[in-house]
Amino acid sequence: MSYAYLFKYLTIGVEFGARMITIDNKPIKLQIWDTAGQESFRSITRSYYRGAAGALLVYDITRRETFNHLASWLEDARQHANANMTVMLIGNKCDLSHRRAVSYEEGEQFAKEHGLVFMEASAKTAQNVEEAFIKTAGTIYKKIQDGIFDVSNESNGIKVGYAVPNSSGGAAGSSSQAGGCCS
Repeated sequence: MSYAYLFKYLTIGVEFGARMITIDNKPIKLQIWDTAGQESFRSITRSYYRGAAGALLVYDITRRETFNHLASWLEDARQHANANMTVMLIGNKCDLSHRRAVSYEEGEQFAKEHGLVFMEASAKTAQNVEEAFIKTAGTIYKKIQDGIFDVSNESNGIKVGYAVPNSSGGAAGSSSQAGGCCS
């Protein structure tokens, strides 16, 4: 499944995806809940912040109103999530820079003022989509290494498990036993 897909369409409700990536030669499974930022699902979205180690706040660089709503979405995230949650701000549709309504500098400044990681991406061309997930996961992984997240407490949104080798010797999944991928 392409993660560009997660940004491409209007989600009705919540979509779920999972993806294995590798950081420091350790398999990391990302569970991605796409709530699409629809106001009608805002109360449901708040429940997804609980137990999340990271969040991507995505706005459309061609639609100023999506940027203007960031402060309230960030407030929701911070109010309902773990205080150590990593939040990345993504300016989507950078392939449409000729229709830009929000400058790169504005996005970067908002991120800096609120302690967020920032980048622009394009779901259509897949530019920086994979990098956004890897950078977010890498920041979370560093917090684990630095002892900011207690991996024995699954309410932090992190579950440590053993990698299960498949027939080719690679990781095929994880179990719920403690001690594997992130220690």
